[in-house]
Amino acid sequence: MERATAGLLAALVARGHDVHLASPGHGTQIAGVTVHPLRLPRLPAPARALWLTVVARRAVAAGRWDVVQSHERTLCQQVYRAGEGCHQAYLASGGSRGRRGLRHRVVLALEARVFARTPRIVAIARRGKQEIEGFYGVSPERVRVIYNGVDLERFHPANVTRHRAVARQEAGVGAREHVLLFVGSGFERKGLGTAIEALTQVGDARLVVIGRGDERRYRALAERLGVASRVRWLGLRRDVERWYAAADVLVLPARYEPFGNVHLEALASGLAVVTTTAAGGSEVIEEGKNGAVVAPGDPAALSGAVATLRGLDPAGRAEAARAAAEPFTYARQAVEFEALYREIP
Repeated sequence: MERATAGLLAALVARGHDVHLASPGHGTQIAGVTVHPLRLPRLPAPARALWLTVVARRAVAAGRWDVVQSHERTLCQQVYRAGEGCHQAYLASGGSRGRRGLRHRVVLALEARVFARTPRIVAIARRGKQEIEGFYGVSPERVRVIYNGVDLERFHPANVTRHRAVARQEAGVGAREHVLLFVGSGFERKGLGTAIEALTQVGDARLVVIGRGDERRYRALAERLGVASRVRWLGLRRDVERWYAAADVLVLPARYEPFGNVHLEALASGLAVVTTTAAGGSEVIEEGKNGAVVAPGDPAALSGAVATLRGLDPAGRAEAARAAAEPFTYARQAVEFEALYREIP
């Protein structure tokens, strides 16, 4: 999320805008962007979400702005980018295993007010737009789809030559082994369990896992299924471009995913993607060319899609993946936001 936001803000600066960022993040520095730190005390998640609305309102009131845009569920913006999608839709997908605790109630209450009061709402995929309109009755005219951008230089097929051999050696993976890559924090929502279950049906493939989640639970699953020796756990990585280069296919069998940046990063790197109908990223997948789209929670479908992609010409697959990502630039994203800003009175 931070990479995507930084790319958009840098593109707006490049187009001559005076951009200010109010953020609780520490050490956020983007060339040409004035940063206003938001001070948030250590609080439980529900209280923190509510307190963020207070400090955000104070930050907005302290200046004079032409447009106020929020990427969080605050209550003082003219444009809200729903990068996390729609919490109602997440819960409807089985998110949080049916629990409806205080945090969920707070998020739902804030979300309802955001969608009711914000003049312009940005969804990051067509699926997200439909969810916002369907769950909250928002008129289609108020919801615009603006896809994320991706760094086409950092994530590039040329990384295969630079990084593939060394990265594989670092992970203990052989040069000729077929490598599936999972990238994402929040293992349950992003479908890591399905990816591990699919390993039992894809023969000799290895699975490299990057991200943060309840690792013990999924290590235990891999042990029970007899595939623990074929899973490599790398944790959070800042050099994720090396691992796109090291892999043969990205697998993201998400149960709910508005449009994970990893879809575009992998495609830009020339890496085919297998994702699900529950992911906004499926909207850029061409079946049998740069990837595949399967139902969530279906390891047999996932393994079948991986096998199909494995049978394609690697060069053609990489070319199709890169071509799918190239239209998704930060400059294009900035132009589309500019058009939206002009609608603000």
